[in-house]
Amino acid sequence: MLAKRIIPCLDVKAGQVVKGVQFRNHEVVGDILNLAQRYADEGADELVFYDITASSDGRTVDKSWVSAVAERLDIPFCVAGGIRTIEDARQILADGADKISVNSPALADPSLITRLNDTFGRQCVVVGIDSWFDKESGSYKVYQFTGDESATRQTQWYTQDWAQEVEKRGAGEIVLNVMNQDGVRKGYDIDQLSAIRQVSGLPLIASGGAGAMEHFADVFKQARVDGALAASVFHKQIIDIMELKGYLKQQGIEVRL
Repeated sequence: MLAKRIIPCLDVKAGQVVKGVQFRNHEVVGDILNLAQRYADEGADELVFYDITASSDGRTVDKSWVSAVAERLDIPFCVAGGIRTIEDARQILADGADKISVNSPALADPSLITRLNDTFGRQCVVVGIDSWFDKESGSYKVYQFTGDESATRQTQWYTQDWAQEVEKRGAGEIVLNVMNQDGVRKGYDIDQLSAIRQVSGLPLIASGGAGAMEHFADVFKQARVDGALAASVFHKQIIDIMELKGYLKQQGIEVRL
């Protein structure tokens, strides 16, 4: 059995790590390199960096810090933010990232996923999905440009349909960001993650809602995800990564200690 992954998420804006609630009202929480080093030292399995306004600003992720992160870390990391071309991805991977993640650019041009797969291999290609539960319709919809409140918009895609589409086009992994749960620390959306698990065989990473160690155990056991991504509980030192891994081990969940 593959070990479950614990993945701190670092949302980057204007060269700093920020965190919001439900993708709004972002506040600065620290320096990119210092936080990345801290999480590597504390036992994170990998890191994810999102340049959250790159797509809405019409630019690519600021690459100046990618090589600096690679020089300091000995754990894998993934980078996302406005990656629209093969050359964008090539540069980020050359600077030391292990994976690239596409979200809004893939929604604008789904063939990008296939071209990235063909060039770099499935193992390098992650697709992030920002999903919102609409209470009136009782359905999950995919949103785009979520790093900028003024640019955020609903797409034509239902979340389950888009998850199947990205798998078909060659994604190697899905990170499901549940916007309703983001930053509120009430637990992951087990129902939605379970629904995606049923329709996709890709490695699935849960994102949005972690507030206690029990939430990690619940999502691993009930939704059978491969990794759990979290931000504020790690940034604000509410949960220690090694203590979390010890707790999960006690719960019978395989993790790397």
